[in-house]
Amino acid sequence: MRRGYADLPLHGGHVPPWLLSRMERLARIVLRLVVEEHGTRGLLERLADPFWFQALNNIIGMDWDSSGSTTVTAAVVREALAAERLGVYGAGGKGARSRQAPREIREAAEKAGLPGDKLVEASRLAAKADNAALQDGYQLYHHAFFFDEEGRWAVVQQGMNARRRMARRYHWFSEKPGFPQLQHHAGIAGVRESLALNTLDREAVEHRRALLDLVAEKPQALRSELHSLLSLAKGYRPLAYYTPYTPEEARRLLRRYSALGPLRPNWDAVKAAREAGPTSFAELLATPGLGPSTIRALSLVAELVYEAPPSWRDPVTHPPDPFRYAYAVGGKDGVPFPVDRRFYDEVIELLQRLADKTGDRRVLRLLAKASRGWEPPPWGKRPT
Repeated sequence: MRRGYADLPLHGGHVPPWLLSRMERLARIVLRLVVEEHGTRGLLERLADPFWFQALNNIIGMDWDSSGSTTVTAAVVREALAAERLGVYGAGGKGARSRQAPREIREAAEKAGLPGDKLVEASRLAAKADNAALQDGYQLYHHAFFFDEEGRWAVVQQGMNARRRMARRYHWFSEKPGFPQLQHHAGIAGVRESLALNTLDREAVEHRRALLDLVAEKPQALRSELHSLLSLAKGYRPLAYYTPYTPEEARRLLRRYSALGPLRPNWDAVKAAREAGPTSFAELLATPGLGPSTIRALSLVAELVYEAPPSWRDPVTHPPDPFRYAYAVGGKDGVPFPVDRRFYDEVIELLQRLADKTGDRRVLRLLAKASRGWEPPPWGKRPT
């Protein structure tokens, strides 16, 4: 762990009911204030901000450096939104709950008069993007989708690297119900990796075009090209059109791709993509069955045969470090100090009075101004 950063190590356990109920009450006040001050767009933008999301996690008393900061906080936000009826809806969650997201999105979209199918498509493609289009060693296990009555949406999802016992959180934001033709993350919170197949990078335009061209070919031709490439790994002599790569360079590339997983494309999915004739990378990603292994195989062919490499840049933006917000009520595991029930209730009661329409909002602004420059003592920051 790098000193002073929440690197999101995998943590087990659960939040005790007495603390969870208080988390939801405090979150309801915070979310209502955000919507009143910045509108529903402002709330979605903040949920899509790794730093703000981590700060909210710390404010409500969850561990400041845990994988649970994603799963617990997203669940608390979803419940708070349902209770407050702020015009923002939440769906999905951890594990099996994430698979309920399409149904929950459609039900809420129908009430709001929004195109549910487009929002479901955005939800699915955001998950597909972080599982297949970006391959960084983290397997998704949490997906939360939030949207407002104007069709704007945000995604907070998390993957785990079981070998490293670490998690990584992915954030998305969009102004429109569907998934844009070229969408980039609003932010990614985690530890930077040395190896990441990134077909979403702004510098990978030619690579994405090559992938579209590849799926337009006959699957048999692709099979033949991939077979020739895999033969390189066994020491066979490469064909002339693999220049400017030397045999050793080509084998090194093969090892790089293989380090991310097996190169076993789903040929039925490739055939389905050819028949669908996608005109954008988002449409290609939407092809059922087109998963990480197929993308890896297509990317390898695009790089070695058509000299259109992907990006290998890990797009992680920053490890979040809003530790000072953990001093609001303390942390579940005692960092920087244990959560005290009576103190937590006093904080909720005070904020509730200030947030009330009869309260003086200037007090909140003055408190914010007074605390802006405060930094916690360095010795308080330690792993939970």
